[in-house]
Amino acid sequence: MSTQILAPSLLSADFTNLGAALEMVEEAGSGAVHIDVMDGSFVPEITYGEPVIRSVRRCTKLPFDVHLMVEKPENHVKLFADAGADWITFHIEATNHAHRVIQMIHELGKKAGVAINPGTPLSAISEILEYADLILVMTVNPGWGNQKMIPSTLDKVRELKKIREAKNYNYMISVDGGVNEKTLSSVVEAGTDVVVSGSAFFNRTLNWK
Repeated sequence: MSTQILAPSLLSADFTNLGAALEMVEEAGSGAVHIDVMDGSFVPEITYGEPVIRSVRRCTKLPFDVHLMVEKPENHVKLFADAGADWITFHIEATNHAHRVIQMIHELGKKAGVAINPGTPLSAISEILEYADLILVMTVNPGWGNQKMIPSTLDKVRELKKIREAKNYNYMISVDGGVNEKTLSSVVEAGTDVVVSGSAFFNRTLNWK
């Protein structure tokens, strides 16, 4: 597993002690922290926002991958960049201006990620692959908990790996949703670079090392 980056999802941590949760993330040898921001519109749930991210930023030096599950992410990029995000990932389904959002993120000195839902074909992001730093393949439908991984979504990971090699692109491939002790091997074998895990990680059932 040494070539993959583990990015535990803070959404599954104990919210009464996020500092201790981040210590656990570091002790596991993680390469990043995945932070889900939900607006109650693009997805049904509402989670934390900029104040929480700003507060926990001082608890760790690990990169923060802020996953914006929000409508019109172009209106929120600077806010989360200022709060301490290192990577800002937005959904292709949430904006008509993907090129511009990537440009905005880069102008702020951050890495730009693009997320794609299970029901969205890869063709929807074909025009922006060369500009992205990260492609996040959602392996469950975002916004609902306790879902099982949709196995066919890993075909997107395999195809993204082929495209990257064929066109010499530089994006990392991330997977988010239903990653646990039973699915981890298939996620890694498909070619995932950044593995997001929530409940399995914080319940200590994910055997990463």
